[in-house]
Amino acid sequence: MRRLFPVTDPADPDAARAATDREWGLDELADAYAYPAGEGPWLRANMVSSLDGAAQHDGKSQQLSSDMDMRIFGTLRALADAVIVGAQTVRQEGYRPARAREAFAERRAAAGQGPAPAIVVVTAGLDLDFSLPLFTSPLVPTLILTGAAASPERVAAAEKSGAEVVIAGDGPGIDPARAVEALAGRGMRRLLTEGGPRLLGQFVASGVLDELCLTVSPTLTAGTAQRIAGGPARTVPERFALASLLEEAGFLFTRYRRI
Repeated sequence: MRRLFPVTDPADPDAARAATDREWGLDELADAYAYPAGEGPWLRANMVSSLDGAAQHDGKSQQLSSDMDMRIFGTLRALADAVIVGAQTVRQEGYRPARAREAFAERRAAAGQGPAPAIVVVTAGLDLDFSLPLFTSPLVPTLILTGAAASPERVAAAEKSGAEVVIAGDGPGIDPARAVEALAGRGMRRLLTEGGPRLLGQFVASGVLDELCLTVSPTLTAGTAQRIAGGPARTVPERFALASLLEEAGFLFTRYRRI
């Protein structure tokens, strides 16, 4: 039996449980995960973690996931203007261009969005294979976010492939706040980052993350896998509030927002 429960039940919890003791449709998921209204950018992250805190197993997140996790993954992508991902994750996970999905076409058109989100790759060294479909044949041109000190030769290679290079930092890497501002300046307000842990750590440390969608997988891995966010720690931990909680087959699909 598949179950998805909201975190807060109405006055009749038995009725709420009966109404949600089933698999939600894509429209219901899209409504549940809709971006907040407003003119400013909103950066959400989508990550998965094992019970013992691993963000990956054998370098990939797939073994921690589930069918419903992938449905939510696809829904979050379908709601976004841009999907931000680190270069290491592009290499490890074999990223491909985002595709248009008929189930979300009407919703995206009503929101003034194109047929699919742009993939935005964050990289300092531009050590990427620019012959891959992600760069040469996306439905929406892929963006590269890098710093002003990036290699001119690698920048030229990226642009030759069809990617658009956006400078969002004074050194080799990006400044997270400038990256968000640069994307918002291109009309990309609904932002989604899928990691990896180093990139999410940069967003967390810089205080620009607005929302975390975290799937807690009912698995134990041990080992030395990264947590969902790595890098320098914040001086003072930032507290988020639980916005919603869904459950299916032991998987918890949590959503936290900045307080």
